[in-house]
Amino acid sequence: MKFGKEFAAQMVPEWQEKYMNYNYLKSLIKDIQHSKQRNKPPPPATTTPPHHLKRRLTLYRAFSGLTRSRHHQEPISPSPDIENQAILVNPVRSAGSNHESYQTTFLMAAEEGGVMELEYFRRVDDEFNKVEKFYRGKVEEVMKEAAVLNKQMDALIAFRIKVENPQRLFDWSGEMTRLASDVAASTAQLAASTPRGAKASRHAAMAMDVIEEGGPSSQGENSGEDDKDEKVKEEHVDRKVKVEKPKKFRWSTPAPLDVLSRVTMNQTTETPRSTIKGFLNVPQQTELKFSRENLSKVEEQLKRAFVVFYQKLRLLKSFVFLNTLAFSKIMKKYDKVTSRNTLKPYMKMVDDSYLGSSDEVTKLIERVESTFIKHFSNSNRRKGMAVLRPKPKIERHRITFFMGCFAGCTVALTLALILIVRARDIMNESGRTQYMENIFPLYSLFGFVILHMLMYAGNIYFWRRYRVNYSFIFGFKQGTELGYREVLLVSFGLAVLALAAVLSNLDMEMDPQTQDYKALTELLPLFLVLFVVGILLCPFNIVYRSSRYFFLVCVFRCICAPLYKVTLPDFFLADQFTSQVQAIRSLEFYICYYGWGDYKRRESSCRSSEVFNTFSFIVACIPYWSRLLQCIRRLFEEKDHHQGYNGLKYFFTIVAVSMRIACNLNKDVNWKILAGIFSIIAALYGTYWDLVVDWGLLQRSSKNRWLRDKLVIPYKSVYFGAMVLNVLLRFAWLQTVLDFNVSFMHGQAMIAVVASLEIIRRGIWSFFRLENEHLNNVGKYRAFKSVPLPFNYDEDHKHL
Repeated sequence: MKFGKEFAAQMVPEWQEKYMNYNYLKSLIKDIQHSKQRNKPPPPATTTPPHHLKRRLTLYRAFSGLTRSRHHQEPISPSPDIENQAILVNPVRSAGSNHESYQTTFLMAAEEGGVMELEYFRRVDDEFNKVEKFYRGKVEEVMKEAAVLNKQMDALIAFRIKVENPQRLFDWSGEMTRLASDVAASTAQLAASTPRGAKASRHAAMAMDVIEEGGPSSQGENSGEDDKDEKVKEEHVDRKVKVEKPKKFRWSTPAPLDVLSRVTMNQTTETPRSTIKGFLNVPQQTELKFSRENLSKVEEQLKRAFVVFYQKLRLLKSFVFLNTLAFSKIMKKYDKVTSRNTLKPYMKMVDDSYLGSSDEVTKLIERVESTFIKHFSNSNRRKGMAVLRPKPKIERHRITFFMGCFAGCTVALTLALILIVRARDIMNESGRTQYMENIFPLYSLFGFVILHMLMYAGNIYFWRRYRVNYSFIFGFKQGTELGYREVLLVSFGLAVLALAAVLSNLDMEMDPQTQDYKALTELLPLFLVLFVVGILLCPFNIVYRSSRYFFLVCVFRCICAPLYKVTLPDFFLADQFTSQVQAIRSLEFYICYYGWGDYKRRESSCRSSEVFNTFSFIVACIPYWSRLLQCIRRLFEEKDHHQGYNGLKYFFTIVAVSMRIACNLNKDVNWKILAGIFSIIAALYGTYWDLVVDWGLLQRSSKNRWLRDKLVIPYKSVYFGAMVLNVLLRFAWLQTVLDFNVSFMHGQAMIAVVASLEIIRRGIWSFFRLENEHLNNVGKYRAFKSVPLPFNYDEDHKHL
């Protein structure tokens, strides 16, 4: 793989604009190369031997041996003189700026083609200053976050002491004796390795290295682990300055217990009860309650905060490494084209700059590892590093194998079903209408779910291909997000079960010897639904338990809207449910058919029951109602008027859906007119909202006509095609109002086709909705979500 592709593949997607623009600089070098080739004089005519003679001459060269002497060294080329240097790089401090920028002076501008090379170095300087400015700002952010985490750790240690020793004072003398050597060594190390120009504000973050937990020191295996950790750390860090232990050291005591008098609990977990109390202005209980349950909650929150902070530090370190390597590569390529020697002086500037010489991030990484291992993994380095650095998810071959196996079985069973229907002429039998009215809605539920999962798998594939960070946007735990292969595996597995049930139903009913099992045959759909629900609710670690738990939590939050704070996974899932209205109505039919119908004779009075028809209105409006309540919650909480307009869209949809159901039940012209009017309003409103708000398209002032300024997919025709499809599929409801009749298709089959078209539209919408969210995160350079901290300090509220 070429470096340009590898460089782009390893970028943090949300920071990609702040990386060095390698492809642009490479294009400038190509322009310089083409200019030199045009202006290069033709080579003089010389009598050169034929090509075969050149190869033959190599056969008579002296043999240098397979091994060389250890003391043999290649001749070292002398350093170029100042007169032969091509560039001079100097720091420049602009007016009103506290930081230096770097400017390269090209000394060969008078030569032919020097103007292009001068422009090249100007662009290189712009790229380097951009990278360094962004890195400097991010370092300042992480230093402030480190200071906040220090205060949180002080409160945690005091809280832990108060919980574990509630009756007696803590023995600070023994703890001070144990801490003396560690603190002295750590402070000496920091004093020797900190740059002279370091800011005084950084000392707050450095205190993280000397935090110790109160209590007896670990023995046995843990002590051996600590010794091993110190050796690993000494081998890992390349120290340029020799660290000497000071003869005298003056240290301060750890944070005393009186820190708890300035701390209150931060209510980070939201429940319906807390939401109702907040709506009624009931004061929240923020005083500290010293119990082991609260201690475990605090430790879990701080543990999650440290993991996120550590990941940010690692990404910053990777940012420095990749950009430094990119500048080295691009300067090497320039020297190869121009035959100059600019790599060493320019890279010397890079090494001496803040980007290359600052070690705050490296030190913070070491201190976070030390603190996390000591306080959150009981000094077990292997356990602590497994949490801080989870292993990347490995694509297993067996998943691909079983996915392909189930896909093949799905195709084979589908062909078998078609052939059986055609061979036995089932469509012309007398029981066709009875089957379509009662059995088809039962099995169509699985078709809707499988189609939605296939669309989601396709979205994941294209999100990964175009580097849309969907796992960060949804908030999946690292290493637990499902890939498109896993989703296809589950969808094809469910398809095999559903098709097998359909074929078993047909075969057992057609065979005269199996007529006695008709009751069992009719119960197959119910058994399959119970099996799927059982797998979904299974507490054991099988069939992607973390993803199932995440899904169930989001479903519960959607049902309980607006009692929970609305997050993107919540309203994204609620939007998906708005396209599964027919599937939800199929579940309603399951309850009626097997609860009150005579399923042994395939007879039911569900559609003629007033109770069933009443619940049809309610069930069809549940997803839109949940989405409306979410918009209302965000309107009052975020004070965003756009949420009010979005809620109005779902209100019109609720009215339109209710009118269409009433139209189908009453067959009245007035209901048909009302249904058509409200459906047109809802469709036009929803189409505008999809294209303009959710997708961010139809912008006149954009550099991409009628599109966004930034596009993930390089082909603009894809966006225009998606807009046209969205409009067409939005109006698929016309079938329910105009009663399109197809001779070869039953009414239930037509309803299933219209519902499938809506699922396909939602799948297309999902990709562009998440793409727009990703681009908004890129515009704000937001690669991490804020993690709530457990403690609030009084001085923090005073500064607000």
